[in-house]
Amino acid sequence: MNKDCVYILFSEKLDRFYIGSTSDFDVRMDFHRNSEARKFTAKADDWVIFDKINCESNKQALSIEKHIKSMKSRIYIKNIKLYPEMKDKLKAKFK
Repeated sequence: MNKDCVYILFSEKLDRFYIGSTSDFDVRMDFHRNSEARKFTAKADDWVIFDKINCESNKQALSIEKHIKSMKSRIYIKNIKLYPEMKDKLKAKFK
C-alpha cells in the first residue's frame, strides 16, 4: 500500500529546497532523478531527501505542501526537521 506524504528535497549545488507531495514516494523520486519531463529539479543533479512527512490522505498531503510553500521560509523548513512536533501540529491542523 502506498502512503501519501510530503517530501522536502535539498540541492547543495543550488542551495535550494524543493517541496512536493505524492502517493508513491519511490516512483516520484525516480521521476526526479531520471525523467526528462521534470522541470525545477532538472536544474541540479544532487537532490537529497531533507525530510518527509507521512500523511493520512492525499488531501492532507496537498494541504501541508501548500502551507509549507506559502511560508516561503528556509528557517521554517529547517525547523520542521529540527522540531519533529511541528509535523504532528501540521497533520492535526490539516486533518
